[in-house]
Amino acid sequence: MSIRTLTGRVPQAQVKDNPDPIAPGLIERLKKLEDLSGLVSDVLDEFGLEGTVGSTTLRPSLDKTVVATVVTQRNVRQDVTAFTNVSNRSWKMSEIEGINQCDPGQALVIEGVPDVSNMGGLMAAIAKYQGLAAAIVDGGVRDIGSSRSIDFPVWSRHVTPLTGKWRCTTVEVNGTVNIAGCQVNAGDLLVADETGVCFVPRAWVERVVDRCEEIAQYEERINVLTKREGSTMQDFLESLYGKI
Repeated sequence: MSIRTLTGRVPQAQVKDNPDPIAPGLIERLKKLEDLSGLVSDVLDEFGLEGTVGSTTLRPSLDKTVVATVVTQRNVRQDVTAFTNVSNRSWKMSEIEGINQCDPGQALVIEGVPDVSNMGGLMAAIAKYQGLAAAIVDGGVRDIGSSRSIDFPVWSRHVTPLTGKWRCTTVEVNGTVNIAGCQVNAGDLLVADETGVCFVPRAWVERVVDRCEEIAQYEERINVLTKREGSTMQDFLESLYGKI
């Protein structure tokens, strides 16, 4: 998929392609499953993949479940004072370009700067208008009440009123980012809920979905036992420790 028209806020050389979408059927299959981040995290463990971040690290603003491919953005801290940039009306943080590169239904994932806002209420409103599913920010955000009021979910490490507009520079869109120790690439799959977030490399998505469905069927058999009168501990033990 080619780059769409740029906003001009980030140099063209620093904005990479948005990969072709993952088959929507795979996303819909995942959305049908319960306790999704825990389920996906277990499957990532089975495949030896590191991609899980708990909600104690990236806290959700809303109780939502999101399954979406991602556009990535990387911000770094500027080496001048905020007052200097305010005085010159100069800002280089450009989450608007990350939003611009998203297709409807995608999520923006930002490797951000800690303790300052990498996305505020106005950008959340624009993201919602553009049809984004969510934003994941390893760094600070602000105006959480505003994003909640429009039902736009944000997962973030910090919440702060301190703007990043005068303090951050966006150095790349759709490159590789590091989110709480997890490497994430544009086009990877995000699974996020109130328990945490998981990033699935796009090359692994189909295998992860297949395995998630297998485990979900196994867990449903155990849930059926909890609703059946006369179920014994031996029934649970046989179901729990049988082959899966």
